[in-house]
Amino acid sequence: MKSTPARLRRVMNLWPPFLFSGIRVQEVSADWRYARVRLKLAWYNRNYVKTHFGGSLFSMTDPFWMILVMECLGRDYVVWDQAGSIEFVAPGREDVYAEFTVEEDVLDELRAATATGEKCLRWFGVDVKTAKGEIIARVRKQLYVRRKRDRGAAAGPA
Repeated sequence: MKSTPARLRRVMNLWPPFLFSGIRVQEVSADWRYARVRLKLAWYNRNYVKTHFGGSLFSMTDPFWMILVMECLGRDYVVWDQAGSIEFVAPGREDVYAEFTVEEDVLDELRAATATGEKCLRWFGVDVKTAKGEIIARVRKQLYVRRKRDRGAAAGPA
């Protein structure tokens, strides 16, 4: 069954790591170019000093760059998370949001970099913000992107 943005949103909102952390996928655009995610601040996801638990801040952003880029490029590409980092900027004392936008020029860059079968490692960033726009954390994810190898080609060294 082919995934749709609406189906992905519904499934992810029921996925236990998101459901029990207060993470909610609010929107995934029909063209897979945009997603918005909210992390609710609640008693069960606060840290010792009653601010957002850092693991939840990272989790709310974790799969989205990979999923959006994979869906935008299509099934002829392999897309994996390679690395990630988070910088905590301010304590999160209210609900926070992350918005992901995949630009066409980035997709063109990835297609060009992988046209000959080479891998491409590219960093993507997203800020986690309050409703008023205050930055709480900066998250970076590095994606591994490569065109799938032609299964009909002669076997040789990878």
